[in-house]
Parts: sequence; C-alpha cells; structure tokens
Amino acid sequence: MKYGTTQLLKIFGGLFILANILFACKSNENDLGLDILPEEDLINVRNISVSDAIASFTFSESGIVANKGTTNLLGTLNDPVFGKSTINYATQFRLSSYPDFGTNPEVDSVRLYLFYRNVYGDTITTQHIKVYEMESFLDPDAEYTQDIDLKSMASDVPLAEFDYTPKVELDSATQDTNYQMLTIPLDASLGQKLLDADSLDMVNNDVFLQYFKGLMLESEDVTGEGSLITLHTAATSTFQGSALLVYYNNDENKNPEEGTEPDTLSQAYLITQFSARVSEIKHDYSGTPFLGNLDQEEEEQERVYVQATGGLKSKITISGLESWKDSTNMGINKAEIIFHVDTVASDIHNYPPPSQLLFTFVAPDGEEYRPVDYFFNPVFYGGGLDTSDYTYRFNITQHVQQIIDYPDPADEDNYVGNQGFFLTTGQRSDIPNRVVLKSAKNGGVDMKITYTKFLE
Repeated sequence: MKYGTTQLLKIFGGLFILANILFACKSNENDLGLDILPEEDLINVRNISVSDAIASFTFSESGIVANKGTTNLLGTLNDPVFGKSTINYATQFRLSSYPDFGTNPEVDSVRLYLFYRNVYGDTITTQHIKVYEMESFLDPDAEYTQDIDLKSMASDVPLAEFDYTPKVELDSATQDTNYQMLTIPLDASLGQKLLDADSLDMVNNDVFLQYFKGLMLESEDVTGEGSLITLHTAATSTFQGSALLVYYNNDENKNPEEGTEPDTLSQAYLITQFSARVSEIKHDYSGTPFLGNLDQEEEEQERVYVQATGGLKSKITISGLESWKDSTNMGINKAEIIFHVDTVASDIHNYPPPSQLLFTFVAPDGEEYRPVDYFFNPVFYGGGLDTSDYTYRFNITQHVQQIIDYPDPADEDNYVGNQGFFLTTGQRSDIPNRVVLKSAKNGGVDMKITYTKFLE
C-alpha cells in the first residue's frame, strides 16, 4: 500500500483552482464565487464544524529510532507532570590520522570533552554520570531503538564518575545559546590501551573500531528536578565536535633541547558524522496524572499529552468522515484541525512546547503515514506552534477529499479509510520537549471543513 505523491497527482488537479477561489470562505458567505462559477453548477458553499465528532486519548510511543539524529540527549529529568526520563548515551571515536606515539610512550592523563548547547529542565540540580568502555560493537549503519540496553554492552568497571551542573549562556550580540563543555577525566588505563595498540589495530577506522568500540555514559538518578542536555558531538564544517584526548609523554619529549621545558603531547580521537551515536531512553510514568488512562479509548480525559523521545502521543478519532462517501460531487475546499495547548498545565515557560508537531493517519494496514497534504507542501500542511494563541494547526484538505473519493477498500493504491489519527513529535529522539493539550472533550480540538457540493 502506498501513500504520497501518487494520490496527490490524482486528486490535486481538480482541487487547486477551486481551493484558491474559495479558500477564505465563511459560513455566512454561501454566495461567495457565484459571479465566477456557473449558477446551475453550484448548490452552495458551507462551513461546518465536526468538533463534536472528535475524541482524543493519550497513548505511549516506544521503539523509536535513537541513533539517526544530528544531536543526542543526556541526563535525568524528574518532570512534575510527565514523570522521570533517563537518557544514556554511547558513541564511537575515530582516528583522524595514523598516530605516531614515539618511543616508550607513557600516559599522562585522559580527557573526554563533550559539547552541549541546550538545557531542558532546571540548571540547579547536579547530574551524576558514569563512563564505561563499550565491549560490543555499534554498527553506524544499523538502526537502534530507544530500548537498547547499552549497559549490557559495556564493561562493568567504570572509567569515571563525574558530577556536573548544566548551565545556559547566551551570546550578548546574537542572543543565541553558546556551546558549553563537559570535561570528564577518565582512568589512565584507557589511555594506556590506546597507546599500546598494535599498528595492525590502527590501519584504518574499521579495524580500529573493533579494537576500541567506544564509550557509554550512564545517567544516574537525581534528587531534584533535573534536566536533559542536548549534546553536540559530531564535527561539522562550522563546529569542531566533541573528542577524546590522550595526553602522553615519550622519550623524545622527556629530553627536550637544553633550556626548554618538555611539552606533554596529545592524540585526539574524534566523534564524526560516521560514528555511531546511540541514545538509550527510559520513561517512568509512576504517579503521573495520566497513568491510569494511558493506552485506552474507553474514557476520554480533560487533557492529552504529547512527548518526544519515544514518550507519548495523542490518538485522535473523527467519527463520520467515511459516511461522506455517500455525498456525490462533493468538493472539500479546506479541512483544518486545530489543537489548543493547555498553557497552565503544560507550564510553557519552564517547559517550552515542541516547535513542531506531526499529524499522521492510521492506514488500513495499521501503520502510520503522513497525509498527502504534507507531500504537497509541508508549510501548507502546517503543524508549527503558533505562540500568539498557542495552537497547532494542520491543513488536511486533500486527505479528507481522499476519504470521500475512494471508499472502496479494494482500491489499495488510494483507499485510506478512517481508522484514526495520531498527533506526535515525529518520533524525535533528539529533542526533549513535551506539551499538555486540551482534549476534544474539553473543547481543545476544533475541526472546520469548508465544502462545495455541485448538482449532477
């Protein structure tokens, strides 16, 4: 079954002119366009609300891919509404060149430097992490989901235990968030292992990654509210990236020229875009206000909850849309669904909502797909947070038209049915944001349809 540009090409041609003519019509403007369209062809143009037919529920979302983002999260957050989130992180390090350690190299120290830029939560709770060497290979080309057990893939002996309190600093000129750096001292045994590597272990990165498989950072429980930090680890054209540095001495630098002081040498191992960078994400919803009603459609609550990092999503049902298939010559001018943020329950100032949500439909095969409107134009489709009224708006005009135009389940290329929808963050593992929305029961979901019906 396929959903996307094929359907768009089939249905959009007849709607484009009509949508442009009637896009802004209102319920009290049923004569709009009568001077353009032939009078005998048009019955009327109407606005209707189907909000009373909508129900919304909170569902868990798990098993999302957690190693394909440009950034990763780390830390423990005790969210007062969404419970506890714990995120661990593992990464590989690559050679930038073949290292030459000289004669009789000896480790001086080992440091892991990690850059981060954003903090979600408080900046007063101290975070505690442990660092372990990975014993199992991470495949950069594989997909790892959030429920990966990184601890079972790592050594039992920590290379470091490290405390940090995250901070945020704005650039005075641009008001953009500056990069911050964690400097984590590691046990010298890791540095000695790298200095002792045989030349055959360093002939290329594929071989080296079997010798040194990377590091895992485990986030421990915190006593306060806590936070999640956004790690920027892979180097880019404008950012140097995070790295592991081994500082060492050898016979050459221990005996410098007369009158000079010896300089400790260093070798960098880099995190690049080709390094596997994997997050392990765990959510504990004990004591949350939605736990007793999670993953059910029997009783609608006052609020629904949407959370990134494979947390929570809202299921939306709109009853009766499929019955419109009995209405012949029906043209949907505009179908818009609007979700309202509960700004008080969401605590938007301390916990900013996601800047973008995704509205998907459940296909007959049970999988979730983006509606055809998205493929026409993501901006036209919408989903961005409107901070003037704290709403998320989605234009699903063509999807609703498709429900009407293709009522036969045997038409596998076009039939989408009406099995429900999901409101999500797009299965994002690299953003920490969450939001509380008013439910349909509480008047928090509106759907307005403008349509035209023609005579035979």
